[in-house]
Amino acid sequence: MSSLGRLMLRERRVGRSVLSSSSLTFSRKQYSPSVSSLSLMMDSVRLFSSDSRNNKDTAAPLVAKRSSPSILKAYSELSKARLSALVVATTAAGFVAAGGPHFCPATLAACCTGTALCSSSAAALNQIFESHLDAKMKRTQQRPLVQGTLTQTQASVAATAWGLAGTGILAYTTDPVTTLLGASNIVLYAGVYTYMKQHSVYNTWVGAVVGAIPPVMGWSAATGGQVWDPEAILLGATLYLWQMPHFFALSYMHRLDYARGGFQMVPVLEENGDRTSQLITRYTWYLSTIPVLTTVLDVTNSMFLYEGVALNTYALYVAYKFQYERSNANARKVFLTSLWYLPCLLMLLLLHSKTWDDVDEEKVENPLRGYIASSIHAARDAGRQLCLHETAINKTEDGEKACPVKLGKKTSNEIAEQAKTTIVLEQESSRA
Repeated sequence: MSSLGRLMLRERRVGRSVLSSSSLTFSRKQYSPSVSSLSLMMDSVRLFSSDSRNNKDTAAPLVAKRSSPSILKAYSELSKARLSALVVATTAAGFVAAGGPHFCPATLAACCTGTALCSSSAAALNQIFESHLDAKMKRTQQRPLVQGTLTQTQASVAATAWGLAGTGILAYTTDPVTTLLGASNIVLYAGVYTYMKQHSVYNTWVGAVVGAIPPVMGWSAATGGQVWDPEAILLGATLYLWQMPHFFALSYMHRLDYARGGFQMVPVLEENGDRTSQLITRYTWYLSTIPVLTTVLDVTNSMFLYEGVALNTYALYVAYKFQYERSNANARKVFLTSLWYLPCLLMLLLLHSKTWDDVDEEKVENPLRGYIASSIHAARDAGRQLCLHETAINKTEDGEKACPVKLGKKTSNEIAEQAKTTIVLEQESSRA
């Protein structure tokens, strides 16, 4: 009831009490206002002013709701712009990792653009299919379809346009394998992964495949579809393994929210987080083998192995800390560690990749390709100045200092060659 209505009701009650009184004389004493009537007036004023303040307080949110965000921001949220930016970054890393002989700036730009559009299409379709579930979760209630900033029709048109444009750009500028990977990722994310989130706990493993494909797309676009190269497989494996501790930590922090949405995540289906902590630790160990494999397979030089040990030591530390004390704070440490771990690991992989070893920046006609090559070589030289084993007293025949690890490999090769020569000479002498 409004303040005006309450005031009228109270006045009626006062009027009845006055009319029912036994004396209606108009002496000065009786006509003077009583304390009760004064208090009634003051109460009425307070009620009216209080109601006015309440009306002002409630009016502000209504105005705020009407002031919807810009349409550009709404489409940016529909495309999950930050996630798509990560996808583009890993795609570019895969392309650059292919090295100098395959580097073409125009193809790189087209590949990144096509990948971004495919990623945006998949993200929009995911929100279209899950808008009713997003409305139940606090972390997704501000999405444009939930807020009504965009309609289902607008989102569907955008998703279709982005998907067709992305696959079209990839088909026109790259190769069939890269195009197929881009189109498949839309189906895998918006179709298979989105469906499995409500029906199977293994949706996380399927989602990790989606995240592992972009760097392989970059490598494929640079090399003309050679996705079975060891470098391409290792890049995909790196992204696949990295996503496990990253997402398990995230889903543990938001397990109550995922439960509201009805999503079948590992932390949602257990009470104490045992399974989640074991998976985080296990996949962190798996991820720590990447620098070892790249060195053994001669994809990177040995320095990547040593620097990878430093990164993985800390990653394992926070993983075990969460395993021993399962809390949102420790899960957040795992999650935050994963955010800086991935760019550091990819930059070190590119820095120590052997695909750029034979590129002479002075003879390269393409300016961007020459700049990348010179930057990589300059970073390596700067690293040698800070490296302890590079400054050891080991010199080559030219008198320059060299890495003892490389010298050890060289010495081993020389010994092997000498042994082969000795065996051949002995065989020849025995025949003679």
